[in-house]
Amino acid sequence: MVPVCVQCGTRTNPCRCKVVGPTLGFLAFAAAAAVEWPVGAVVYLFRHMKGRRIMAHPAAVVYPSVANAIPI
Repeated sequence: MVPVCVQCGTRTNPCRCKVVGPTLGFLAFAAAAAVEWPVGAVVYLFRHMKGRRIMAHPAAVVYPSVANAIPI
């Protein structure tokens, strides 16, 4: 089963809805989170702020950059 994400109300394309960008963004988010969250949890034990930044990276950087890179 492949997740399908829809974002309506955007002004980046004539249809004002995006499907491909948010869906690929979610898949990239899930792949990055599978790697970065366990690493961030281990780092959090020793360096709290660094661990939080690592665990927030998929949501703060990966998803928005992938979802906004594809206008459809």
